[in-house]
Amino acid sequence: MADGKEYISCPDELGSIHISEDVLAVTAAAAALEVEGVGGLPGNLGSDIAELLAGRKNLSKGVRVNVTDERATVDIMVMVRYGSSVQKVARDVQDAVATAIGNTSGLTVETVNVHVTGVTFDQPKKAR
Repeated sequence: MADGKEYISCPDELGSIHISEDVLAVTAAAAALEVEGVGGLPGNLGSDIAELLAGRKNLSKGVRVNVTDERATVDIMVMVRYGSSVQKVARDVQDAVATAIGNTSGLTVETVNVHVTGVTFDQPKKAR
């Protein structure tokens, strides 16, 4: 574990579980991208979720996760699709990110700060 990354350690009856903060950041970004009205994350525009999860782009760019005493604070930057309600999209991102991190890590998500950095004018991709 000495590769310079931050890890959250959770003791378990069989040993310890170590979760990289990068994993939490990717989880937050993936959850945000699933929210209707999110046009993308800065640095990842034009990418679809499959491309991002396949590792072709850095999904955690624009996401910062800080964990203290099993409580997480998340800062995430998003682009909102033109015509969407910025407040509704931001609230939905907060809910989605808190739920995703809570469910995958067991941490209590104390705060999700959504920073809307711009507007995209692309149309959502239609299901095939």
